[in-house]
Amino acid sequence: MVCGYGDTMVVRGLSGRVRPGQVLGVLGRNGVGKTTLVRALAGQLPLREGRIHWQGRDLARVPAHARWGLGIALAPQENVVFGDLSVEENLWLHRRTRGLEAYEAYLDAFPRLRERRAQRAGSLSGGERKLLSFVRTLGAAAALSVLDEPTEGVQPENIQRMAACVAERRRQGAGFLIVEQNLSFLEAVANEVLVLDRGECVLEGAMAELGRERLEAHLTV
Repeated sequence: MVCGYGDTMVVRGLSGRVRPGQVLGVLGRNGVGKTTLVRALAGQLPLREGRIHWQGRDLARVPAHARWGLGIALAPQENVVFGDLSVEENLWLHRRTRGLEAYEAYLDAFPRLRERRAQRAGSLSGGERKLLSFVRTLGAAAALSVLDEPTEGVQPENIQRMAACVAERRRQGAGFLIVEQNLSFLEAVANEVLVLDRGECVLEGAMAELGRERLEAHLTV
């Protein structure tokens, strides 16, 4: 995969695979191309070279809004909620009905969101908005969830609950691609990891085999 902005190629020669029931973590410092990768996967940024295959289909001509219908759900790093809508409206906006049945287990895990169902989402804290985006994405029960920095600004106890939610979806056969700088979170959920630096993969392999010290070295300047 090669992609970028204008004449600047940000991601170069990157490849990876997400299997059902598996989590692929993408690790790296700020500015190394992680969010650019997510935007390409989401259909928000065209590829210059390479392909994105999903269930035997080339996604090159599939627009971003249509990928949700193919079983790909996205939790972006920025603009994670519709701020003028309530918490509840954010959860059912993309669904055919206004019920919250699909979210019950997640609202049990994050009761603060249940308590604030009627509150305007834009008035939530940054971490709470991240949780709302996370719940909306996992509640879609998609075959593949792409999460961009999902733990940013989230309290440690809620990060643990997020890891438990991801683990449960894995057991149900869902796949994840999770972009993160929180190494502890990736250690808790990921099977495989790609480490990016300057838009290229500089290290990859099984999370359990690479070792924390080796991975941490790529998170420091």
